[in-house]
Amino acid sequence: MLNQIILAGKVVKLPELENNDTNLKSANITISIPRNFKNSDGEYETDIVSCKLLGNIAQNCSEYLKVGDIIGVKGRIQQEDNNIRVVAEKVSFLSSTKDKYNELER
Repeated sequence: MLNQIILAGKVVKLPELENNDTNLKSANITISIPRNFKNSDGEYETDIVSCKLLGNIAQNCSEYLKVGDIIGVKGRIQQEDNNIRVVAEKVSFLSSTKDKYNELER
């Protein structure tokens, strides 16, 4: 059996870093992924996917991600309390939104 998923999407909700009882850092992130086909109205629909981040992945994403950044997520699907989410094993930063305030300071 194989439980592996690869997604690429846009960050719509920033991760909030948390520590659990075992001192393992974790965070949840939400990404939007447009479908590659049109619906009956001729529009592209978007799927919203929740991803769980653990350890260093959670730490790095909470420090460097911004809303609108495009990321790649490799992980596995996991069911928790009748909710299905992706547990990230690797996150790749594919493109970053330009922050107009940072550019003004340069």
